[in-house]
Formats: sequence, C-alpha cells, structure tokens
Amino acid sequence: MRTILSFALLVSTVARAQMVAPLAESALLRSSLAVPAQVSQTPPSSETPPPAAPGAPPRHEMGSSVPDQETPSTARPLSTREAAPEAPAPVTDVPADAPTVTVDESELRTTTAEQQRLVHGAPLYNPNVAVHIVQKKRFADEGRHEFSLYPVAVQVNGKFTNHLGSALHYTYHLQENFALQVTGQYNWHTDESDFNLELIDKVREQAQAASSLLLQWGAQAGVEVTPLYGKFAFYDNTLAQFSVVLSGGAGVGGTRHLIRPEVSNQVGGETFSVPARFGAAGNKFLGSVGGGFRLQIGDSYAVRLEVKDLIYTARVDRVDGCNLADFEQMEAARVSNDPFEGLPLSSGCKFQKFDGVDPKTRKNYREDIILGRDLVEEPSSDVLNNVSFYAGFSVLF
Repeated sequence: MRTILSFALLVSTVARAQMVAPLAESALLRSSLAVPAQVSQTPPSSETPPPAAPGAPPRHEMGSSVPDQETPSTARPLSTREAAPEAPAPVTDVPADAPTVTVDESELRTTTAEQQRLVHGAPLYNPNVAVHIVQKKRFADEGRHEFSLYPVAVQVNGKFTNHLGSALHYTYHLQENFALQVTGQYNWHTDESDFNLELIDKVREQAQAASSLLLQWGAQAGVEVTPLYGKFAFYDNTLAQFSVVLSGGAGVGGTRHLIRPEVSNQVGGETFSVPARFGAAGNKFLGSVGGGFRLQIGDSYAVRLEVKDLIYTARVDRVDGCNLADFEQMEAARVSNDPFEGLPLSSGCKFQKFDGVDPKTRKNYREDIILGRDLVEEPSSDVLNNVSFYAGFSVLF
C-alpha cells in the first residue's frame, strides 16, 4: 500500500513540474537554478525493481506490512517561487547576425527623379513642393557697375503740365544693398496740360506762371538702397531674381515756360501754322525720391520699373533772361519801331528772340513781347511735384 502511495505522489510531482516548466524555461536557461536530478520514476509493478543501494531501507512488495518508520520521499515538489521566477529584463543588445528589414526607397517616393530635380535650388518641375529656405542672392551686386536706360518716362500727375522724356542712370554698387547713383534726364515733350490750354483759349485765363513751369532737363546725384529681394520661377526652367529699390537724389534742372501756344498766322491771304513759343525760365534746384522694382534675368541684364517724384522750385521772374524792366523797354521800342541793340538791357537778356520775322510762318516775334511781360509782371513762386513712371532696362558688369 505504501508503494502505491509513493507512486501516486511521484506522478503528481512530475505533472506539476511539466506544467510549470514552459513558463520558466527561459529563466531556467539563464539562471543557476536547476531542477533536482534525484527525481526518479518507479517502474511498473510487473518489472523487477533495481537493487537497493547499500544502507538504504528495504523496499516492500505490494501486500506486505508497512514498517513503523516512514520512508522519506526522494522527489521534492518545486515551490511557487522556484517554479516561476521573475522575468529577466529585456535584452537591448542586438546580435550582429540578427535579421534586418530592408525597404525600397522607390516605393516611398511620390515624385519622379525629374520632378525632384532642383534648378538653382527650386523644384520647378513640381509646383506642389514648397521650398522652406532663405537663400542668398544668386548674383552679387557688390562692386558692380550698372547702366540703366529708360526710353519712356511719362508724367502721371499732370494738372497744368505734361512731360514725356527719357532718362539714363549710372549706378555703382558699393555694397550688396547700397549704391551710388548719377541720373540724367531730358524731356523731349513738355507742354501745358489740355486743361490749362482750354482756360487760355476760352476764358483768357491760365494758371500762375510758377504753377505751370515746365522741367526740360535734370541732372542729379544720389543713393539707391535695396531693402528687399527674392526670386521666383519663370516658366519651367528659368529663375528670375527681383529686388525692391528705393532711391533719392538732388541736383539741378532747366525750366521753361509757354509764352504762346500754337496759332495760325494769316499774311497776304495765306494761312501759316505757327508752332508754340517757349521761353527759358532758368535753372532750378531739383530733388527726387522714388521706388520701384528691378527684375534681374541672368548675370548681366535686368528690367526696371520705377516711380519717381521730381521736386523742383518754381519762380518765374525772368523769361529768356529778360526781367520786367527789359520787357518794358523792348515794348516801347516796338511801338516806336526802334531797334533793340541800343537799349540799356540787362546782361542776360536775349532780346534777339523777341526781334525779327520768321521766314517760314511770316510771324513777327515782336508780338510776343507783351506775352513775356505778362509772365514776369506778377512774379510767383511754387514747389512742383512731377510724379513720373519710368520703364527701362539695365546692363551690369
């Protein structure tokens, strides 16, 4: 009977050890704990038991009497703490021969190689890609010379005057954003506005001489600054660089005033068209402020669009160098039909422009003396603003 109980106890112990072994397999491999090796299985009763070791208590057959002293069991069940030790910390070291996962980069791309090609730092072939960088200017301006030609410079605020001309600028770039500039301008069309001419024709009134003074030419020296610049794509394969420019300068300008508008002259039954007559009003102080847009294409060429305000002082006290006293003496000589050469005129008076007859139009210039006297009879002064739009191109080297 004791043999049967011992066999049952051994079977239950082995069964419990097999249930716990899968949970503690990894821990047992890395720990020093080992399952006792003394566990032995009892063969079936039909087999011959192995011989007993010397000094060991004798085994009893089934049905024999059980001795008073109980034989200790040779198998010891694992306790819960020994069967399920704590899990070790995760291993951070990856073996050198560990398998790696490779990903084809072409599968992650959403654009082709041609679309990703950069032209001067910008993805021109993929407009959906944004470039979030700030780059320096493609072409440096420091130390370079620039000649700018403005074939057209047209006044845009003409109330009493109209100006249309051309300008030429020379710019030396001392620094990337600062330059010195010399400007020359000539207005090949200067005339009073249609509004002022209509006043003269219909009501025999006109604006004050200073308010309708015309700027014929100007020369200035100044500076130019470039506070902003950038670039943009032009079509598919061209990048253009743009700059916002601000300029200012001072100099001198030549002025003139309308003496007589265009008229028709009838002599001997013939009608002649007499062009308008202008008289020089002297040189005046000239200043300017402006701003615009420069579009540079390539290393050496640029297009310029600018707006400038030419400011000049206007005071009309002489016409063709003749003051009020000179006109009064010439008028008295005209009435008496005396020559002008012996008159005590001022040194700057160009009386030749008010003497003689035009051979083409048969116009007697002495008739313009009274018109010139009216301009200087009541001297007037003003500060005029000639706001003009400039369109041109420039060459850099």
